[in-house]
Amino acid sequence: MLWTLLLALLLLLLLQTQLSVCLRELRSGGSSSPAYSSSSSSSSSSYNASQQRLPGAIIIGVRKGGTRALLEMLNLHPDVEVAKAEVHYFNVEEHYRRGLGWYKAQMPFTLPGQLTVEKTPGYFAAPQVPARVWDMNPAARLLLIVRDPAERLVSDYTQVLHNRLTRHKPYQPLEQLLIHKGHIDPGYKALQRSLYYQHLARWLEVFPRDQIHVVDGDALIRDPFPELRKAERFLDLPPRISPNNFYYNTTKGFYCLLSAGHDKCLDESKGRPHAPLSSQAFKQLCHYFRKPNKLFFEMVGRSFSWC
Repeated sequence: MLWTLLLALLLLLLLQTQLSVCLRELRSGGSSSPAYSSSSSSSSSSYNASQQRLPGAIIIGVRKGGTRALLEMLNLHPDVEVAKAEVHYFNVEEHYRRGLGWYKAQMPFTLPGQLTVEKTPGYFAAPQVPARVWDMNPAARLLLIVRDPAERLVSDYTQVLHNRLTRHKPYQPLEQLLIHKGHIDPGYKALQRSLYYQHLARWLEVFPRDQIHVVDGDALIRDPFPELRKAERFLDLPPRISPNNFYYNTTKGFYCLLSAGHDKCLDESKGRPHAPLSSQAFKQLCHYFRKPNKLFFEMVGRSFSWC
């Protein structure tokens, strides 16, 4: 009984002491721990400022043009945060019906002043997408990475073939899909995706040319830094990416990324050997693309060393 009373008195004294300290701090305006208060406030402010935002820039295509490489390279910049997966918001009706709230929820958390970048290469060739992107953000910066359209077509077929074989499903040889009765089949979907001028024309009906930056995908693979510097300027980013962020991996046969002492190479699907196509069929394909390529060069005000 005595021990219980002593323990109760001790607890009462401790509570009185704590109450006295609290009252002194209240009377002095809480100035006894300014460093802690400032740090806590700053931390809370930073936390509250970090939020998911709609993208200010979108990599719209082209499929099998190097969009993943471009996204990963832009992500080296400290002022850039990227959506890790292709969102397919503007080109898939099921996603688009979910609204901008759903779209924003797919974006990374960013701080004020940072740029959110999304990439879905399926946007470029989808007719409904340009107007939808404009409705979301008329000031959006659009990046279009292109490569030799004949090589892109073969790469496109190779990816589909790989996916079919993985699921143990048969698939026709490329030449059978591409050539019908000795002529290039204009209805082949992979061919249509390589008609860059047709798709770009739809985007230019909605967006001014200076909001669309064309990246040379072949040059990006050969020497990434010059193309990244142009992209930084287009996105109004301070120059933070340097040649030291890249090194050539002789085993893989392409450049890998280096940041803060950590390296990253693109996954095994990048640089996958192309499916076979006879040299005669490839020449036919190159000849077919001559006029479409010329129209595209005129639209973008530059030419490329394509077949």
